[in-house]
Amino acid sequence: MGKTTLKVRLLEHTPNPEKLVAMAARLCYSPAQIDDLAENVAKSDQQTFVKKLLDMGHYSAVEHVSFTFGIEGVSRSLLAQITRHRIASFSVQSQRYVGETREQNAQGTFEYIIPETIVQLGPEAVAEFEEQMAQIQKWYDGWVTRLGGGRGAYEDARFVLPNAAETKIVVTMNARELRHFFNLRCCRRAQWEIRRLAEEMLRLVKGVAPVLFADAGPQCLTGPCPEGKLSCGQWAEVRKRYGLS
Repeated sequence: MGKTTLKVRLLEHTPNPEKLVAMAARLCYSPAQIDDLAENVAKSDQQTFVKKLLDMGHYSAVEHVSFTFGIEGVSRSLLAQITRHRIASFSVQSQRYVGETREQNAQGTFEYIIPETIVQLGPEAVAEFEEQMAQIQKWYDGWVTRLGGGRGAYEDARFVLPNAAETKIVVTMNARELRHFFNLRCCRRAQWEIRRLAEEMLRLVKGVAPVLFADAGPQCLTGPCPEGKLSCGQWAEVRKRYGLS
């Protein structure tokens, strides 16, 4: 089997993220020197101040904090979606340099993601999908052989690989862009795979910066649904799920 599942790890983040946000924001309103300001911020709890900043919409200070994630078990389809977020840095495992031949995969086929809708159709549908992936593996291997093998062959043999093929990504976003990302991708109208990823990323950042991300999630948590007539209509249920009811 080549089926794989989502794995997300918070690789690195700005140390003391909420203190840094507080220091950057207080600089805007204080005549103090940097050293004095840093010392004063370090001496007291900044949670109330950071929350006030967010309530005021003073997001520029939030941009000083960044988070880097290692992501596995996502499809090339998801890659096309997440890279639409412009204020981010991406490093992606290359199908040009990393081969996906049968011999290179212990499970016998390239890793792939099965859409939830197909899983819900039952075992027969899953088996059919898996057979299709196995056939694509044969086509890919055939082209690698005909194109001479090795990296030179991977470059063009990859054209037959599907959107379901798994990829691995390292992603870095600042906290402001992350909040925007969560607004869009935690929404129930977001595609299921990227919504699942966004929810796991949100869980991880809340563990290290709970105040910065206390109200993060779909936009309906803090204001009207931007989807208009396309809204899921479950605003109250969504807020309850995020602990804001």
